Amino acid sequence: MDKINLTEKFSQIHEYWKPHIAGELNGQQVKLTKLKGEFVWHHHENEDEMFLVVKGRFRIEFRDKIVHLAPGEFIVVPRRVEHKPVADEECWIVLFEPASTLNTGNVENEFTLRELEKV
Repeated sequence: MDKINLTEKFSQIHEYWKPHIAGELNGQQVKLTKLKGEFVWHHHENEDEMFLVVKGRFRIEFRDKIVHLAPGEFIVVPRRVEHKPVADEECWIVLFEPASTLNTGNVENEFTLRELEKV
């Protein structure tokens, strides 16, 4: 039971769109990732996904709307809802999601990570 310093942990992350595990609880993982640029359209068949902005701003594009998020704001994307995260500048995100959640959901591409590193 050690405390987690988010600034310290984010300083260990040097690549965009590569989530790292910062903690685990009740089958869920707390993942930290830095975003910059566009991700891919995808959805998660069985898992909801929570994005919490720590630093910077980003948006999540849905097929019918766009949601902009700033530091201290979060959004829960329900399972099976297609979405695409976009960050025009570097953004730090905390993700809360089941350990089974694949970062690219139903899409397999160069961003897909099956094994995540811990920070």
